[in-house]
Amino acid sequence: MAGVVGRLIRCWCRRAVAGRSRSALPSGHPALHPGCCSLKVPALQLHVSKTAMGASQKDFENAMNQVKLLKEDPGNEVKLKLYALYKQATEGPCNTPKPGVFDLINKAKWEAWNALGSLPKETARQNYVDLVSGLSSSSDSSSQAKPEADRKQAEYETVVMTSEDGITKIMLNRPAKKNALTEQMYQEIMLALEAASKDDSTITVLTGNGDYYSSGNDLTNFTNIPPEGVEAKAKNSAILLRNFVGSFIDFPKPLVAVVNGPAVGISVTVLGLFDLVYATDRATFHTPFSHLGQTPEGCSSYTFPKIMGPAKAAEMLIFGKKLTAGEAYAQGLVTEVFPDSTFQKEVWTRLKAYSKLPQNALRISKQIIRSQEKEKLHAVNAKESSILQERWLSSECMNAIMNFFSQKAKL
Repeated sequence: MAGVVGRLIRCWCRRAVAGRSRSALPSGHPALHPGCCSLKVPALQLHVSKTAMGASQKDFENAMNQVKLLKEDPGNEVKLKLYALYKQATEGPCNTPKPGVFDLINKAKWEAWNALGSLPKETARQNYVDLVSGLSSSSDSSSQAKPEADRKQAEYETVVMTSEDGITKIMLNRPAKKNALTEQMYQEIMLALEAASKDDSTITVLTGNGDYYSSGNDLTNFTNIPPEGVEAKAKNSAILLRNFVGSFIDFPKPLVAVVNGPAVGISVTVLGLFDLVYATDRATFHTPFSHLGQTPEGCSSYTFPKIMGPAKAAEMLIFGKKLTAGEAYAQGLVTEVFPDSTFQKEVWTRLKAYSKLPQNALRISKQIIRSQEKEKLHAVNAKESSILQERWLSSECMNAIMNFFSQKAKL
């Protein structure tokens, strides 16, 4: 580990010092002290100051104070640069013994400083000031990102998408309809997942607004028949479903379901494609497919028997047994159940801690785990969607949905 860190530092320093660049990297920096905040910044290139005299001592001291005011942590790589620049600016070339091989942190700091060689204190001081200035600019720009986030949110009407603390949250936002999924909602969730896969967040969370996680499909979807007829409606719906489930299969980041209340239908069946499922103790999980003349979707015909065993999966998917949160946990569908009174606080505290883990390591670990069955999942998804296309055209399904609406009208 130390060797890898050292090689990265030496490589960075050679680039900074070689050729035309005469940059000096000020050593030791307040950012290395505990309590300094966390800031994601673009790669920072050190450069030779255009000011012949370089930064003054006052500029240097102001920069040190500015670091203490940063609202977020610059990250380990930037902090090593700051440390090396500070030490070089205040003490000159590295003059301390190399720490032992097992003293990883101090060894990495020593190698960062030592790699600067005989760079002048003045140049190191200037680069320290420039680097802090870049950090401050990045911090300012992050505070100006909200208008962009607002612009993106304007693209959605049925979901709310926010990013904070390394977490992108996609919240189903039809609380008056128990977050029942319309065709528009399917499309917007797919768009939100695509955006989340490309942003700089570490974890993506799906949750619901209000008392329900989701009551499943909005059955009014079945009443909007296009001029082409019911066959075209069934075909288009099957394509939409297949693409929707496929967006979960292919999602590259850790995906977490925060089940804030009852979940029905498609909102349950796709849970087998999530990496973590946290549920409040008042959540329930219901897949009433047979009651509606339909069949499983969301790859549940494959994932549920694998997760809970064939008998328990059949009880849910074929016979429509509704599970409590405790039962879902016991059968492996849910990662952990929390008391409803502390659910949000406990879950988000944990997720914020997870979001600070190395981003690429999380992605790669998920890829290793999921890639082994991705092809299988896509095949299952295609088969389930095709069968549902047929079921939607069946008299059983049509009669079941008509009965649902007639019973609802009597209420």
